[in-house]
Amino acid sequence: MHETPPEPNEREKLVTSENSGREQDGATEAFVTHRNLLFTVAYEMLGSAADAEDVLQETWLKWAGVDLDTVRDRRAYLVRITTRQALNRLRTLGRRKESYVGSWLPEPLLTTPDVAEDVELADSVSMAMMLVMETLAPTERAVFVLREVFDLGYDEIAEAVEKSPAAVRQIAHRARAHVAARRPRGAVSATESREALAAFQRAVETGDLQGLLDILSPDVVLLGDGGGIKQAVLRPVVGADKVARLMLGGLVKLDIEMRMDPAQVNGHPALVIRLDGELDTVVAVRLDEGRITGLYAVRNPEKLSYMREEASLSR
Repeated sequence: MHETPPEPNEREKLVTSENSGREQDGATEAFVTHRNLLFTVAYEMLGSAADAEDVLQETWLKWAGVDLDTVRDRRAYLVRITTRQALNRLRTLGRRKESYVGSWLPEPLLTTPDVAEDVELADSVSMAMMLVMETLAPTERAVFVLREVFDLGYDEIAEAVEKSPAAVRQIAHRARAHVAARRPRGAVSATESREALAAFQRAVETGDLQGLLDILSPDVVLLGDGGGIKQAVLRPVVGADKVARLMLGGLVKLDIEMRMDPAQVNGHPALVIRLDGELDTVVAVRLDEGRITGLYAVRNPEKLSYMREEASLSR
């Protein structure tokens, strides 16, 4: 006995369902393929891994509704969606930062070794560079990130930020000049960074004031981020003597076990401080000419969740 074939309208429904399933599979595959790239774009624009993850969720929801037959370059299309979602969130973040308690620092990431191997990527996500990018207006930051870090063409960037290519060129020029005036003066090798951090760690652990002064630049700046949850300096502390005495004095008062461990944070050597075995602070540094010119201490526990598992970044 032969099975009765489905009515034409039912057959059409089956074909449509199969096509829809294939399209959904294609959308998922493209998103998964470029996920690390999209996370990196969002993180570099926002300085917050948690917000970058939210942007990826929003990107997926929009991407899942796109007719893939109309998409010529899936990577570029996904970057465009991510950029627009990140720009929307960046403006919201700006309002949030206005009421933030104390200094706002980027959310540190425990990064995989390959991030450090990509020198340009590591430079772009370093704590020092992320703070420089914080001084850019939202659209300037998006243009700078897409052009200087991901090497997108001006036409692609123009579509992402909804500006003309000519306007994007001007914005890129302005952002580049702004960043160049504020970024670290010279490239620093991983070996130099590790040696400076090791000297800093030895001085702190042994209470060696002179050793600390030797590794700190005379005009070093200490920024602390406790988010109003953990105690941290509310304003920048400037000057080697002030910073050294503050750090050593604060540690003397601690009546608990402290351990400092090297870690790879945002593609660069950093220190992780544990108190009684619990993750407490991430200390990143900015180096210029072999001495520490910037110390960035993140204590806000809401910003330390990405220090428990390595994050993969890509360009």
